[in-house]
Order: sequence, then structure tokens, then C-alpha cells
Amino acid sequence: MELFFKTPQKNVRETMCQASLDMGNREKETTHKKNAEKSVKHLTHHDHAKILNSGNSAIMMAMSSIKGPVLLPDQGGWTGFKKIAEFLGLKISYLPTNQGIINLEVLNRYIKLENPQSLFITSFAGYMAEQPVKEIFELCDEKGVILVEDASGAIGDPRGSLACGDHAHIIVSSTGSPKIINLGSGGFISTNDINIVNNSNFLLKTLRPSPVICAGMVEAIKKAPDTLSRTLKACNFLKKEIKTVLFEEYRGINVTLPSENPKKMARELRKKIPVKGGGIISTCPRYDRIKQPAVCLEIKNLEIKSLKKENLREMADITNQIISDFF
Repeated sequence: MELFFKTPQKNVRETMCQASLDMGNREKETTHKKNAEKSVKHLTHHDHAKILNSGNSAIMMAMSSIKGPVLLPDQGGWTGFKKIAEFLGLKISYLPTNQGIINLEVLNRYIKLENPQSLFITSFAGYMAEQPVKEIFELCDEKGVILVEDASGAIGDPRGSLACGDHAHIIVSSTGSPKIINLGSGGFISTNDINIVNNSNFLLKTLRPSPVICAGMVEAIKKAPDTLSRTLKACNFLKKEIKTVLFEEYRGINVTLPSENPKKMARELRKKIPVKGGGIISTCPRYDRIKQPAVCLEIKNLEIKSLKKENLREMADITNQIISDFF
């Protein structure tokens, strides 16, 4: 079994290398940026898009434009939500969830209780389980709350449920490693609200991306639907084959195993499931996954060529053996 940590795809690297030769050519740099923005708008179905130097920069742009109190899930979100809100001096309220998954009745109650101006969520709670984004959006829209979806793990959703401008006021995404759109760095924001863009001119200049990232983004976006589909399929297979998993019935891009001793189990898994160039084993509790003891197999971190059926079956067999040893 040979597993490889995700890197930018060959054609994306070649495009980025070519774009590096255009550095200093204002006309070509502008073209790369405009092409990337056009690709993002086509992808998210929003009217406006801007490319930035990171996903956190996109979150900062969104938060600084919205201002006002921020509502965050109590787990399964992104740590950058909290850190950036604190940096901007925004009031933060936490929404109780079911292991990161948002319940609409609870959301409705907390909107009335906390009166937030925005709700920041990730498409998949902790990369583990799909959020009911469409229903969340409809409730937020009705109540005058701006829904910001961090779709870093869901770009190119084959169902069109996630990373879709019809179901989010604002979409932000990282294109760093090892995201679905994997460029090593960069990010973007998209919205139908032109004021979000107009009110962020200084940040857009300060946080502007390299034209190399913009050029690579155009190519990487083309591959995103296939990358996501195959990652989802691999996780679905593993959830069926591994004895004990959380969120078995949910779409997700990692596989989470409950464990009474996650650090020890993770050490054993790392020994038996090595990955060239990186790793795929993480431990919980942690805010950006789940607040209970668990081990995550971060399948999203793997190159697509690693997601062969024979590799996945061997990974499942190894995991089942280790689970048996611990119970």
C-alpha cells in the first residue's frame, strides 16, 4: 500500500510555473486575476468574486465587512473564525450542536436569543459530516442573518448542495494544502452583495494574491468536482468497511473513529498507515473536528491516485485490527 500526501496536480504546477515567468507584466498579471475571479463565479454561482492570499484572509474580509455579533458552531467549525472575530473585536456567541451538526430548531432559538448579524459555518462539520446548508440558509435569510459558508472542503459538490451561491450569502474558501483546490496557498470569497467588495478595497490591496496562485486556480477549479467526488466515495467505502465510525450515514471527507485513548490509537495507526510527504491521522477533542475523544483518518489529505480500492481495503483492515486491539 503506497499512500501519498496531496500536492498540486501536474498541470496546475506547470501553469503556475509558466505564470511565474509573467511576474512584473501588469497586463498578464491582471488577466490571471480576472480569469480566476471568472472561474470562481462560475463555480459558486455568485455575481462577485475576489481572490486573496489565504482562506483566513477571505474570512477576515467577510467579517470586517459584516461587523456586528458573530454566531459560531460550538464544534466542527474552523479555528480561524474565532481568532479573526477576536482580532476584529467582534462579539462571539456559540451555537450548541449535535457533534458539530446544526439543528434548525436550536439555530432559530439562538438567533432570537443572541441576535447575531452573521453565522459562520463549514460545509462539512469538522470535515466529518455534511451540514444542512440549504435549510440553514433559508432560516438565516428569513431572520436577516448573513450566512457565511467556508466551503474549503466542498468545492465542486456534485449534488450542488454545498459551495453553492444559491444557499449562502457569502462563500469563502482556502486553496492551501491539502484542500480540494490545492495550490499550496491562496483563497477566495464570493457573494452577490457588491457592498462586501466595495467596502473592502484596502483589505483587497493588502491581502492580494500572487498572480501565480490566480493562474493555478483556473486550472485547479476544473479538477475540483472529480477530486471531491472521489474523496467522498473513498470515505463512504471506509465508513462501510470499518467497524466503528461516527457519522456513518453522512457525507464527509474524513473518517472519524471514537476512541477512549486517541493518542495511543493514533500512534499505532501512523505506524501501520504511513503517508509519503505528510500524514492523515489527527486526534480529538479539538474545536475544528469534534469535542470528544476520537481519531480522524483525514482522507482529504491524500492524492487521488492513493484512493484505489485495494489501498482503501487494506487501510480498513489495518484500522479494524487496531480497533480490535484497543477494545
